[in-house]
Formats: sequence, C-alpha cells, structure tokens
Amino acid sequence: MTKAAPPSGTHGHDDSELAEFGYRPELKRTLGNFHTFAAGISYISILTGTFQLFYFGYGSGGPAYWWSWPMVFAGQFAVALCFAELAARHPVAGSVYNWSKRLGNPHLGWLAGWMMLIASIVSIAAVALAYQLTLPQISSAFQFVGDGTGTYDVAANAVVLASVLILFTTLVNAFGVKLMARINTAGVFVELVASVVLIVMLAVHITRGPQVVLETNGTGAGHGAGYLGAFLVASLASAYVMYGFDTAASLGEESLNPSRNAPRAILRAIIASFVLGGLVLLLALMSVSSLKGDKLSTDGLQYVVLDVLGPTAGKGMLWCVLIAVTVCALAVHTAAIRLAFAMARDNNLPASSVLARVSPRFRTPVVPAVVIGVLALAILVVNIRQPQIFTVVTSIGIIMIYLAYLGVTAPMLVARLRGRWTPAGEGRFSLGRWGLTVNVLAVVWGAGMTLNLIWPRAAVYNATAPYHWYLRWGAVLFVAVIAGGGFAYYWFVQRHRTGVLAEHRLEVPARTSEPSPASD
Repeated sequence: MTKAAPPSGTHGHDDSELAEFGYRPELKRTLGNFHTFAAGISYISILTGTFQLFYFGYGSGGPAYWWSWPMVFAGQFAVALCFAELAARHPVAGSVYNWSKRLGNPHLGWLAGWMMLIASIVSIAAVALAYQLTLPQISSAFQFVGDGTGTYDVAANAVVLASVLILFTTLVNAFGVKLMARINTAGVFVELVASVVLIVMLAVHITRGPQVVLETNGTGAGHGAGYLGAFLVASLASAYVMYGFDTAASLGEESLNPSRNAPRAILRAIIASFVLGGLVLLLALMSVSSLKGDKLSTDGLQYVVLDVLGPTAGKGMLWCVLIAVTVCALAVHTAAIRLAFAMARDNNLPASSVLARVSPRFRTPVVPAVVIGVLALAILVVNIRQPQIFTVVTSIGIIMIYLAYLGVTAPMLVARLRGRWTPAGEGRFSLGRWGLTVNVLAVVWGAGMTLNLIWPRAAVYNATAPYHWYLRWGAVLFVAVIAGGGFAYYWFVQRHRTGVLAEHRLEVPARTSEPSPASD
C-alpha cells in the first residue's frame, strides 16, 4: 500500500522536486546554506587531501608538481559547473545516480551509482588512513604496531587507527543528519580557520621565491615522456583532493531551499578549496628549510609544518589536520549513505527494502550507515599487509569516482546536443550559452584524467617489493571486476525488480470532479 504525499506546507516547493522522480518526502529538512557548503568542503577537505598525498606528489614530480593543482581545478571546475546546473534542477539524494538515470537511462544510472557507491566506500577507507600520516607525527605513542620501522608496521598501524575513525563516523551517521551536521560544521569552521592561520604562518617564514615551482628535482629521468610522465603521475596528489563537491546536492532532500543553495555550495566549496589549498602548497614549498631532504617525499606536509613552525605550533596545527580528516571521513560516509538509500529506494540493491528504511526516530537511513562502515573496514583488513596501502586504495577510489562523474557529464552532453536538456527555471543557476562548451570540457577532462589515473604504472601501483604483475595491474583489474561483475548482476538479476518501492512511492491523489490532463 502506497502512502499519500504529505500536505503541502513550508517545504512544499522543495518537495516538488521529488515528485518528478515519483518519490515521497521522508527525510527531515534541517540543513541550511552553510550546512550544505560545509558538507561539500569537508568532503573535499583541503587539509586532509593536501597533507595526505603531498609526499607522493613531491616525490613523483618535485616542486613543479604544484602546477597539477590549477590543472585539476580547471578540469573539475567544469564538472562542478555542470553539477551546479543539475543541482538547481534536481536536488535529490544520491545525486550522481539520479542525475545519470534522468539524463541517460536506468541502466547507465545504475552503473554510475554502483561505481560511485563502491568508490565512496573505498574513499572512506582511504581518508581514514590519513590518521596514520598525522597521529604518529604528533606522538610516537600513536604507533601501536611495532616501532614504525618494520616492513608492515606503518600499514598495520594505519589500519588500526583508521578502524577507530570509521567506527566513529558509523555511529554519528546512525544518529541522524542533525548530529552529523553539527559536528561537520564545527569541524569545517576549525579547518577553514586553521588553513588561513597556516597560510599566514608559512608566509611569515618564506625562505625562497615562487620560482620554486619551476624545479623538477630531476624526476623526469626514467620516464619515456620525460618530465611530462613524472608530472602526470604526480597529478594524482591533486586529483585526490578536488572531488566530492556533489555532496551538497546529495543532501538536497534534507536541505532548505536546495535548488538555490546546493549550486552555490558546490561552487563555493571547490573555489575555496582551490584558493586555500593552492596557497598552502605554494607557501609550504617557499618556506621549508630545505628542498633536498628525503622527509619531503616520505612525511610530506606534516614534516614541513613541524620544520617551519617548530614542535609546539606545528603539533597544534597537526591536531587541526586531524579534525579535518575526521569531518572529511564523516562527510564521505554521509554521502555514501544517501547514495545507497537512493538506489535502494528504487529497489536497485540487494535487500533494498531494508537499506531504504528510514528510522522513525532519527529520520535517517540507519542500516546503510552500518553496512557501509563494515565494508570500509573490510577494505582495510584486506590491505593490512600492503606497504603501498595509501596510494593503491586512494588511486582506485579516485578512478571510480571519475568514471561515475563521466556517467553524468557524458549523457548530459548528449542531452544538450539532442536539444533535450532543460535547465532550471528563471532565477536559478544556469550556464546559459556556455553550457555546451563547459560540458564538452568536463567530458574531455574526465575521460583523459581517468585514463591517466588507471594507467598501470609501477610508480603508482607497485613501486616497492614484492613486484607482481597483478599489483601493477591492480587498479585495472579491480575496476573491471567491480564494473563488469556489478553490471552483470544488475542486468541478469536486479533490473527485473527495479522500480520505486511501494513504501517510498509518491501517491498522486486521483481527481474525481474533472478528467486528469494528459502528461507531458
């Protein structure tokens, strides 16, 4: 038995967006403008991404790897502009899944949603691993496994610390979006203030000019394409940071006036991240005492902060980084839950009726929070003895997110070329005549960067012993199995069951006094 739509009220206009998908409103609208912005920027998380993979970018491309930051921003900004236009038109939970389904077809939508869901679970594990890069720098007491010098000490300890963080994000998300929003907003405030303070403190201690970003440290040697090859490898460090801005739209069913607030939140989040993160990276290179030490390519920005600011101020800043990592993991987990809920609501996942159930007390999907947390922990356990755990897990997560984003921008481009794309109404965000150009750039960028990320380079996927072909080709194999195996399951099993579950379906009251008008 379907349930009737609730009477129109304060959120009537907001809820009308759901009617186009046949959903009835169930999630509680409590998030304001800053909450949605905070969700987007905490997912991107300047201090998490830059601190987690600076060592890799610097080690692979030297100081000149900094140029990958504006390069990645330009490409991802084109994607963000497309997403902002979609958020103005369809601010709905599981944004990537529902957008792809709407622009393409249910099959493409399922594949994009599936890739994004798995990528989000992998990303939770990848973000949580950043605890290992920070906590032992604050105190050796946080190195619980060995003393950090053993072959597997760092990787095993990383799993222990990451597991604690994932348990925390699971509990918080199970208690509802309001608690998550409060913690997330407070954490984002700390992160933004800490980023500005860090920029000022690094600027006070500069020892060289901005021309430092022209130095390559000879990293092009050994690459067939010279420094270009090294630069493309190093660009992974920047690509890891600037994604997840669609979270603002994925929380659309829990936001106030989402069709106006979500597009602004998406664009503000990526622009703020670009400016603040770019300055942190540039000033770190200009202020560190020496560019020759091995610590820059092993300990990364954590080493720079302690070197430039000293142990007291430096460790204080690292605690702020820890807060940023925490709220980043929380935001990624939150977005993954909304995506799982959206797909389950369409009966597109195993045990959909259970996964799509909304807690009457907390007004949030509780079961997906637990399931996603358990799966993220499983990824960590599988990789517990993998010394390259940081780059391998991170790389795989980014590749699948880029593929999921392509599952939106590509059909959006096709819709534009066929004249089927209709932007939101007057007064809402629209790219206007620039829409086609921006959309083409978004698709070209997404395809090119996906190829760059998935290329089976030893430098990324098997840089240290033991050397095995399946480790080097691990990303290709993993993505192929997830995409191919997942879609095969959908095609032969799940697609025959797909359709909005009765308990989530919007019931349109029948008219008795006059005939119903024809549908569009």
